[in-house]
Amino acid sequence: MAILSPLRITVLMGGASAERDVSLASGIRIAQALSARGHTVTALDPAKGVLSRADLDELKRSNVGIEPPSLEELAGLGGGRLRDDLISMPEIRQADVVFLALHGGQGEDGTVQALLDMAGVRYTGSGHLASALAMDKDLSKTLFRAAGVQTADWLMAPQPGALVEQSLGLPVVVKPSKQGSTVGLSVVRDLVDLDTAVAEAFRYDDEVMIERFIAGREFTVGVIGDDALPVGEIKPVKELYDYECKYTAGMAVEEFPADLSQSATNKLQEQSLRAFRALKLRGYARVDFRLDARGESYCLEVNTLPGMAPTSLIPQAAAAAGIDFEEFCERIVQLAIG
Repeated sequence: MAILSPLRITVLMGGASAERDVSLASGIRIAQALSARGHTVTALDPAKGVLSRADLDELKRSNVGIEPPSLEELAGLGGGRLRDDLISMPEIRQADVVFLALHGGQGEDGTVQALLDMAGVRYTGSGHLASALAMDKDLSKTLFRAAGVQTADWLMAPQPGALVEQSLGLPVVVKPSKQGSTVGLSVVRDLVDLDTAVAEAFRYDDEVMIERFIAGREFTVGVIGDDALPVGEIKPVKELYDYECKYTAGMAVEEFPADLSQSATNKLQEQSLRAFRALKLRGYARVDFRLDARGESYCLEVNTLPGMAPTSLIPQAAAAAGIDFEEFCERIVQLAIG
């Protein structure tokens, strides 16, 4: 895709959610790609302000790490709150488009999208309502089922252990309802561990989901515009594709395209587009699935601002479709400016 004309692009990255480090890794890579395409790019961290070239050079030398930042560290950055003057900053007001590289928290739950809408600033990804729907796993799973997208049974915590075992069986997955990157997530195999897992998840969110665990293979499908990208399979070295596996090189094997029959591939791509449309998404997103031993697919969640770091999945899916990273970022920008 040729560049129509150079744009002033501000990349929003970092922030103060539990996915801060992942966001910084995504944002640096996006800023580099768009600069290489000839755009004028500014990197802006809502928690700290405009990032200098020296700041970016220092961040390039750091890794995401095997664990998210502690809640104490995040509290020192504002506890997840967007800075009050964000929308009035010239780096936002004067941008032709804001590239949202934020993950989790107010960067992905529709808050920053609503602020940008009110300011009349164009931005990448989905709008505020769609972002909020996708971030809330309880609401999104309800909409999946209404659209014919199969998803695992679930309850919202707290619930008596006996009811959990009767309704969902064991094991179950306990996770914050509005987080990503498996932050605060646990697999519970024994009811004696349920309360501890729920309490851990409540540290990261005011709503917690208890979901039936789907044993099987894990897949992901990227969507850009109206198209589903090649299906990828994720093979972590551990049972759970957790934070460490996602952001540590060598901790997971990701295969694009996945070794699936054409009919199974078509079904996952069709289900991903249904999920994308059910949540009224736009631009791009990543849809995650589990495939059980019978070949039944279950949609886990949709990521409206998926990771763009070197180990992230959607850039690999784009590459499998013949779209390099610079071109992929360019397409996302062009979708945003319409």
